[in-house]
Amino acid sequence: MSEQETPPRRGRGRRPADEVRTDVYNAVGELLLSEGMADLTFERVARIAGVSKTTLYRWWPSVGVLALDCYKHAVETRFAFPDTGDIRTDLLTQMTSFADVMTHTPGGRILAELIGASQTDPELSATYRELYSSERRALAVARLEIAQQAGQIREGVDLRVLVDQLWGAIYHRVLIPDEPVDEAFITALVDNLLGGVAPR
Repeated sequence: MSEQETPPRRGRGRRPADEVRTDVYNAVGELLLSEGMADLTFERVARIAGVSKTTLYRWWPSVGVLALDCYKHAVETRFAFPDTGDIRTDLLTQMTSFADVMTHTPGGRILAELIGASQTDPELSATYRELYSSERRALAVARLEIAQQAGQIREGVDLRVLVDQLWGAIYHRVLIPDEPVDEAFITALVDNLLGGVAPR
């Protein structure tokens, strides 16, 4: 959405909160994935989303928390876990999509910036765990549990640690970019780990 565009005229009366939030999510999500968050301010968001700064401050106490919430909504469909019944196929699909956002859109830089900022911002750190990392981990563990129940991952494997091994490796290469995050890396990562956890 261009900042020069005038938000649509609306009738008198207060808009429903869900509608206002959706407008903010759409406007900021698009902005983040096209430009990053360097120029993100409450003033700019209020202008392009057609909401008041008072509303923004009431729902999001800082620009970092706002960016994180909108980033999560912008990427959640791309980070969804498919369930074809084949855990290798589903991991490759989800992780390739994740890696694509992290390396071919401003999304990777945004997430790196938010992770960095959360080290000195307790409120952002708590929000990062609540809104993003805990939820992403839970979704991954849920899919792996299905695979474990289907006999594709042997009993006794710590699925939370498996999540760290898989996605932690991508985060490492994104944050310390001395090696590529490409299709060959994702395939090797999944194959190496599944080779170690498949039923014997």
